[in-house]
Amino acid sequence: MNLHQFRFVQEAARRNLNLTEAAKALHTSQPGVSKAIIELEEELGVEIFARHGKRLKRITEPGQHVLRSIELIMREVGNLKRIGEQFSAQDSGTLSIATTHTQARYVLPPAVARLREVYPKVNISLHQGSPDQVARMLIDEIAEIGIATESLSEYQELVTLPCYEWQHVLVMPQGHPLAAKERITLEDLAAEPIITYHPSFTGRTRIDSAFAQRKLQPRIALEAIDSDVIKTYVRLGLGVGIVAEMAVRDEGQNADLAARPLGALLGQNIARVAFKRGAYLRNFVFRFAELLSDRLDRNLIARAMSGHPNDYEL
Repeated sequence: MNLHQFRFVQEAARRNLNLTEAAKALHTSQPGVSKAIIELEEELGVEIFARHGKRLKRITEPGQHVLRSIELIMREVGNLKRIGEQFSAQDSGTLSIATTHTQARYVLPPAVARLREVYPKVNISLHQGSPDQVARMLIDEIAEIGIATESLSEYQELVTLPCYEWQHVLVMPQGHPLAAKERITLEDLAAEPIITYHPSFTGRTRIDSAFAQRKLQPRIALEAIDSDVIKTYVRLGLGVGIVAEMAVRDEGQNADLAARPLGALLGQNIARVAFKRGAYLRNFVFRFAELLSDRLDRNLIARAMSGHPNDYEL
């Protein structure tokens, strides 16, 4: 048996048993993938996949055990590569970050800039997606560190730690009637067309939950994944916007908008950092996490990665 066979089995499982797609992802031929999987099954003496003709139909029970072992082996192979990179070039390499648009646009720039000052030979590879896509990029080892508000803590394959707390903010044109109110209520918001995030992004579940608890039905006029897009449509008069507070910190760019904090109505959100469980983290990965939050340090992350998480309250 060899690593090529392991990769082919792993990719076939990831691609919903579609060998053609697995072959494309691995830059090889479909017959080659099929042959390698059959050879591994013959060597092990078990069927990893049940078949209908030449098509894979499902993963067998022994195949589930084989796949778990392959995951461990391939993870350790990745760790060996990172260990080699760490000690052959301790101050260079590529840091791959998976995150959402809001984090990439408003939170990460200072930390990325500071990391480049400390490690000028380290390249940054930034991958943006939904929180679930961020989690999958970590699990698939496309990225080494992930930052998002939703979903990350729901994956057993990940180690997550809270990074910082934030709240939503109401944005509206200067002169809007709500801007003159001393105390804005959920009933006030429910009476307005609302422009805010897509349900899977940037604390949207907390927004929906707050209205549901009061048995209110908000009028969602437009959903987006980009805070700047939300603010653009607010400026056009399509409604009031609910955005993350990070998106309105630059007063110069938002001078035409009035902003009101909504933490008392919608609650607080916690952005989390995540790593694949059992992964080997290079020095600059630890340093980047420390730059994201003064609540994160190498010792805390190392304890969490070793199976003894020491989570903390913000």
